[in-house]
Amino acid sequence: MSQLSASWLLWALLSAAFAALTAIFAKLGVADIPSDLATLIRTGVILMLVAAIAFATGQWRSPSTIPGRAWLFLVLSGLATGASWLCYFRALKLGDAARVAPVDKFSVVLVAIFGVLLLGERLSAAATLGVVLIAAGAALVALG
Repeated sequence: MSQLSASWLLWALLSAAFAALTAIFAKLGVADIPSDLATLIRTGVILMLVAAIAFATGQWRSPSTIPGRAWLFLVLSGLATGASWLCYFRALKLGDAARVAPVDKFSVVLVAIFGVLLLGERLSAAATLGVVLIAAGAALVALG
């Protein structure tokens, strides 16, 4: 694997680009249907795509070989993801994508806080300033 393709920053930037497209495509897709139905369709597409990737890359494992702790936290993560998507699509149905998506990214601030409180992670002064600026930006977008 090349150094670039192994970089967390590359994958994070790609994630941001796809998340931006997600917001635009979702806003267009939810225009004429209920937001929960839109979430269901999106989830089905994701399930098929990720299943195909897991099988094609040899990452598939029998569910019985996955540790119970992994199951617990992945199920909790799935429930949180589902709740997040339902709320996100409802917000897109009701508001402008250019306002909804940045406010949704307030999750970055919450991840930083939870990472420090629950995972014992440390933020540098620069990272803390970045988190504060993201929070301020989300507030400006929400109120503006």
